[in-house]
Amino acid sequence: MQQRHIGEFTVSAIGLGGMPMSMNGDNEFPDHETAIATVHAALDAGVTLIDTADIYAPSWDLMGHNERIVRDALASWDGDRSGILVTTKGGITRTAEKDFGRDGSLAYLRSAVERSRENLGVDVIDLYQYHRPDRWMVYGEIIKNLATLKSEGLIRAIGISNASVEEIAIAQEVLGEGELVSVQNEFSPRHPGSYDELRYCHDRGIAFLPWSPLGGTGGGGRTIGERFGVFRQIGDAHGVSPQQVVLAWELSLSPVVVPIPGARRPASITDSAQAADLALSDDELARCSVAVGLEV
Repeated sequence: MQQRHIGEFTVSAIGLGGMPMSMNGDNEFPDHETAIATVHAALDAGVTLIDTADIYAPSWDLMGHNERIVRDALASWDGDRSGILVTTKGGITRTAEKDFGRDGSLAYLRSAVERSRENLGVDVIDLYQYHRPDRWMVYGEIIKNLATLKSEGLIRAIGISNASVEEIAIAQEVLGEGELVSVQNEFSPRHPGSYDELRYCHDRGIAFLPWSPLGGTGGGGRTIGERFGVFRQIGDAHGVSPQQVVLAWELSLSPVVVPIPGARRPASITDSAQAADLALSDDELARCSVAVGLEV
């Protein structure tokens, strides 16, 4: 599979988003065996980037659910695990009193990292991404907290998620040259609004990881060919799914783009992984961009 870079790490051009196995718009979750098989299918297809988060769970009291799926899948896979990058995220809280709060404090992030290390079964988290801004805190202070955790040896590299251009710039300034290695924002034909952040990352060599790159877990990914007919038309011409065309188009936007399509069935990620090697013509790529409303 085509390879791309996230800081010091070399990863597959298509990653696996673990969220749908533990949290999705349909509220339908695979059993543990199917979830493990889905991760194994990704690895068998050459995927070497797995994205998860501590909050990916069916309910507040099952925090770490998806991280534990990833841990169990890696432990039971019979391939070479040395080149696999697992990234997780923290900074969103879930409690019985308030589901989906925010906390960017050092004390909370340190405790979150410790729990994620235990859930993932690792001593050090290779890439830890701050999940979503805590608007009660100065963003630069939150990034300093991440830098502290890195200095303590708990995490190896730092990324951010759901960040504006201004917040990306703040993170760069706080961390220093080359220390911010990834930005994970929503980006898809349905939601092209993070294109400015994508271009900002392109110009600075920061990996840009589109989440929900096919349109989301509530059916957006399944109906992408109906909502945007050009992807189905091009897919039919190549004998592939419209989802593969979407991902190939996203990869064409910049060498820093690494889409992380979610999956809860082995067949889904097996299909998505093939997009890394789908070659589209300049005319086909331009048609995709026009359909989405982007001038590239």
